Amino acid sequence: MALKFYPRAGQIFVGDFSDLKVPEITKKRPVIVISPKLPYRSELATIVPISTTAPRHTLPFVYQLSRNYTPWGELDLACWAKCDLVMNISLGRLSAFKVDRRRYVYPTLSPEDLAGVRLAVLSALGLDGH
Repeated sequence: MALKFYPRAGQIFVGDFSDLKVPEITKKRPVIVISPKLPYRSELATIVPISTTAPRHTLPFVYQLSRNYTPWGELDLACWAKCDLVMNISLGRLSAFKVDRRRYVYPTLSPEDLAGVRLAVLSALGLDGH
């Protein structure tokens, strides 16, 4: 179901990347919106994908979330924001999580997790001062 509003920073949606090519993301997966609504950019949002696959190495641009925010899996399922895969995407790629026949949810990160994700994005872009 297409969004009828601009998402807020910290909201989690399902991103559809099925038309991209490997080594890009090539499937549907949960994503975190990290950008606020910007002037003249009403059809784009900046996102980072969420993965349940643990990173092989501890890296400053892979942030472990405090819990699983999605309706997929248990609350204590380990999830990571892959902040080196930051993208600007069309809002047409985003949809809510369908949990019942006519019910959709838009989970939101805690302020602490959003701040951690944003710091990890800065690290991925080489803007963290290190």
